[in-house]
Amino acid sequence: MGIFTKTVQYLKEHLGRTRNRITSSLSAVLTLGRKIDDNLLDELEETLISDDIGVETTDKLISDLREAYRARQIATTDDIIPFLKEHMKGYWPEQHRQLTIAESGPTVILVAGINGSGKTTSIAKLAYVLSRNGEKVIVAACDTFRAAAVEQLTIWAERIGVEIVKHKSGADPAAVAFDACQAAVARNADYLIMDTAGRLHTQKHLMSELTKIRTVTARQIPGSPHEVLLVVDATTGQNAIVQAKMFTEAVEVTGIFLAKLDGTARGGIVIAIKDMLDIPVKFIGLGEKPEDIAEFDPAEFVEALFT
Repeated sequence: MGIFTKTVQYLKEHLGRTRNRITSSLSAVLTLGRKIDDNLLDELEETLISDDIGVETTDKLISDLREAYRARQIATTDDIIPFLKEHMKGYWPEQHRQLTIAESGPTVILVAGINGSGKTTSIAKLAYVLSRNGEKVIVAACDTFRAAAVEQLTIWAERIGVEIVKHKSGADPAAVAFDACQAAVARNADYLIMDTAGRLHTQKHLMSELTKIRTVTARQIPGSPHEVLLVVDATTGQNAIVQAKMFTEAVEVTGIFLAKLDGTARGGIVIAIKDMLDIPVKFIGLGEKPEDIAEFDPAEFVEALFT
């Protein structure tokens, strides 16, 4: 979208733990002068898996690496990291990472995720950046099950200067969604960002409530929700993939907002999510401040990881 202006240097600063883990583990394998052979490639495979790149993704990378070595496209261990970087960058087509915008009326973004994932803070970050770029943003407090959720989103809305639609705690989430859609249309909002009740992906009755919110939203604003973003806590590693699978079954997740990436050494999960589920990571959270959000750029991300 061109409005999430973060530099490679910014990413480097915030991805320090992930980068240190990956580079140190790779350095232990790719020692100077070591011959490329099956033992080295097996060790490299174990290393990438331990860095949360994922088994299937790693298997593809190592397979491609073997072929490249046989074809003499790489000759020494110095060639391996550049090879991995270029292959990783190619996993994300540009169009898949763009935020879908409504052709007319408000763009509706439904935000899901389990409690503790950083969902409310991620909503605030997205709303903040959009509003600071001249867009009229309304947030909807459809998370009525958790006592503090409405209050938390209200505080964020006041802090960043956007409107909020809310009911009392315990109200019907679908009713909040209905009123929010009505308000977004009546007030000529550019974006409506809807919080939903944090739930475990194993709680089917709560997942069905999420489906209901989506249905109500689609009836009020045809073509919506235009995006369904799943907020995933980067510190959960491979469990993030399990969450994404379950949520996609309920609401057809269109993109991932990877939160808390600055506080983890498990940033490799970004690559595994896309390769295993074909769900693009669209945004990453890199801190606690409203402006600590970056539009996911694979080239910059991979450079920040390996440089």
